[in-house]
Amino acid sequence: MKILISPNAFKGTISAQKAGEIISEFIHSNFASVETRIYPIADGGDGTCQLLTNALNLKYIVSWSLNVYGLPVPSYFGWDSNSFKAYIDVSTVSGLGALTGEDLNPRLASTYGTGIIIQEAIALGAKEIVLGLGGSATIDLGIGILAAIGLEFLDEKGRILTLFSPDYLKRIKHIQRTPRMPKVNFVCLYDVKNQLFGNTGSIPVFGPQKGLSEKEFPEYVTRFYELIEMIYKKSKKTFVDKEGYGAAGGVAAGLSAFFSTKLKIGSSYFFDQIDLDSKLLWADLVITGEGRYDSQSNAGKASYELLLRAKKQGRKIALITSGKKGITDGFELVISLPDLDFSSKDLNQLAEKNLNFALNSSLKSDFWS
Repeated sequence: MKILISPNAFKGTISAQKAGEIISEFIHSNFASVETRIYPIADGGDGTCQLLTNALNLKYIVSWSLNVYGLPVPSYFGWDSNSFKAYIDVSTVSGLGALTGEDLNPRLASTYGTGIIIQEAIALGAKEIVLGLGGSATIDLGIGILAAIGLEFLDEKGRILTLFSPDYLKRIKHIQRTPRMPKVNFVCLYDVKNQLFGNTGSIPVFGPQKGLSEKEFPEYVTRFYELIEMIYKKSKKTFVDKEGYGAAGGVAAGLSAFFSTKLKIGSSYFFDQIDLDSKLLWADLVITGEGRYDSQSNAGKASYELLLRAKKQGRKIALITSGKKGITDGFELVISLPDLDFSSKDLNQLAEKNLNFALNSSLKSDFWS
């Protein structure tokens, strides 16, 4: 029997690669004759471009940048010297994982550090930037990125605003282009289909994850409308809200004003890049997983996209998750993870223990026969 192991990251606990290794070890411990291959998957969430860099055997460019509060952090991106394409995750330096105990503060947080990485890629000659939007800790319309790669944001007196200063967005009154504006295209990978505005827009849905309180929603929505009007007036374009603009605090919406920007569903883009369909042809069974499979999962998340492709090729597929919705979506087996105490000091170790427990509990299933 041949089993393809393709988990997504178990958000905040186990990386996709580590999850794959745990699942593979379990299989080989219980089914000696089984052959396995591990191909971690992603859908635009945090770490997507890192996985693409690994899967495509690209070079890592390692450097330093700034986190969302302007503190130095290590940075990296994937570099394809043949196509002059860079693969960058917003989460690398502008994500929740890049914070080291600092409290969330959306009025201060900036994507400027991601802009520094983009500028490094442009200096190498990048013609296209593939940007994974997931896992950001900011809600700044990508203005930090724009400030790093060629725009100046000014106060009411025409003075350049100091980056990483409180209420930076609120104090923007003028925008100025500079000769540093590069010629580069963006491909933005998203894992949520939310638009920028509306009841399911960036602020009401994702604002709380980045430290925004509900009472601050109206103020931020108003400010977003003002900034979008200002940005698109400067670029002489008409703003049209789109699916995916709500991801990463509106980064793609800001970039689209000044650059050729394509929005792609992350899972489809990822699977096409790594040629997952040919890998499915090899397998008899498929195992995937994610931290929690819920109502958003069948709207473009990696596990559901893999389910559709596996079914198209007549492959059985199991899902490992803390949610139970997968059965109704068509997975042959849903392996349920025990509840996880996210306040635990040993969170990652506990998550790995839970994964092993869940796998062992599935041994009696007909899926393995």
